[in-house]
Amino acid sequence: MKAKELRKLSLQDLLKKEEELRREILNLRFKKQIEGLKDKMAIRKARRDLARVLTIIREKQMEEQKKQMEGQK
Repeated sequence: MKAKELRKLSLQDLLKKEEELRREILNLRFKKQIEGLKDKMAIRKARRDLARVLTIIREKQMEEQKKQMEGQK
């Protein structure tokens, strides 16, 4: 998942994506303990995707705050 693609999504979509990724990481951890993972990098990839999503969410929140501050002047 590329940051460019994520920036096109709305804030609500990003929040849903964050929740999905958190669930995926949890499921991967369980699966790793129970039966092992074929893709050893799956958890790392999911964590990086989550970090990207969180970064984009923060950027969008900062943009909103900036617009609000400009509107108050």
